[in-house]
Amino acid sequence: MFSVLAMGYVKDSIFYNDAIQVMRYDYATYYLFDTFIVAEIDEGIVYTWDDHAAPIVAELSELYDQNGENLVLISNRVHSYSVKPSDWIKFFKSDYKLRGYAIVSYTRKGLIASLVEKLFMRNTFKSFESLEDAVAWAKMLTQHPEENAKDKSA
Repeated sequence: MFSVLAMGYVKDSIFYNDAIQVMRYDYATYYLFDTFIVAEIDEGIVYTWDDHAAPIVAELSELYDQNGENLVLISNRVHSYSVKPSDWIKFFKSDYKLRGYAIVSYTRKGLIASLVEKLFMRNTFKSFESLEDAVAWAKMLTQHPEENAKDKSA
């Protein structure tokens, strides 16, 4: 079902040349596209709201001139890292509201972690086994907002 060989880094994908901007931080790389963002968090990071999410949300709000309502975030899990689950509450209390959130998992452990994260999500959420499928979903969701209501927790 899952294969290390199936891992897809954005920089090695057909999508890389379509990126508007690549933002490299000491904990992650973010690939910005018109209507979606792909995040690749570095190996071993414990991702928190205060140290990681809040600064990038502020920067993305300025770059996209919006509060995320027309953006989909794809977490491309090419590395092993953890997310501080209680920090999802801080995200929901912020004014940044994503159209959708996708996780691309390449391992069984990653799939299980995404199911746990789903418990904290209030917006449209979906798990994938390939970057290509996640990007197709993100494009569909932002081009056809009416699907948002139908696909809340697929």
